Amino acid sequence: MNSKIQRSHRKNLELHGLIYFGGQEQNIIVKNLSITGLLAELRNNPESPATTIDAIFDVLKGSTLVDLFLPEMNLTGEAEIIRVDMLKDSLLIAMEFKTLSFENDHSLYSRKEYRKRMQGSGRILLNGQYHEFNMVNVSFLGLMIQLNKRIDVEENTITVFSFKPLELSGDVRIIWLEHLPNDETLMGLQFLDIESTVIKGLPRFTRQTL
Repeated sequence: MNSKIQRSHRKNLELHGLIYFGGQEQNIIVKNLSITGLLAELRNNPESPATTIDAIFDVLKGSTLVDLFLPEMNLTGEAEIIRVDMLKDSLLIAMEFKTLSFENDHSLYSRKEYRKRMQGSGRILLNGQYHEFNMVNVSFLGLMIQLNKRIDVEENTITVFSFKPLELSGDVRIIWLEHLPNDETLMGLQFLDIESTVIKGLPRFTRQTL
């Protein structure tokens, strides 16, 4: 049987994207794309030691997962590096999608900031009481949370929250909320007094950095 038939269809193209790898954000050029993964070129950058082949393999010893952002397709998520090939002035990196989302929901922050999907629970003060929430995603500007009950509160309300997995706490503004059919509530929160540098391991992918 022809092995090409067994592979997912791949579309050749050149898209600009970003990965968060080895504690740094790196520009990539996507060479081809399928429903299961992509092949991207990472060009050597003398100012970024993480782009050398030795640095790549050192990082891979710890984790093969990277955060991925393809702004031209509005795709975000995580991918696993499964192969690295060395070229003259760049590296070809094959990645397999692990979690992927098409960001077509609420235009919370005009889609300029990368939002990382994340699990974990926290607390938020609403209507004079603390309520438990589940994290949906987080960016350097704010977070989206889900509460397992219906909560009625005015938009633009300022309140406080805490999220231990990222050691985050402070004041937030409720930008929007939505009541779900199952009586749960989604909320978009904007940070008011949190420095972006304290959010460890979160890439600051923006279209302006491409």
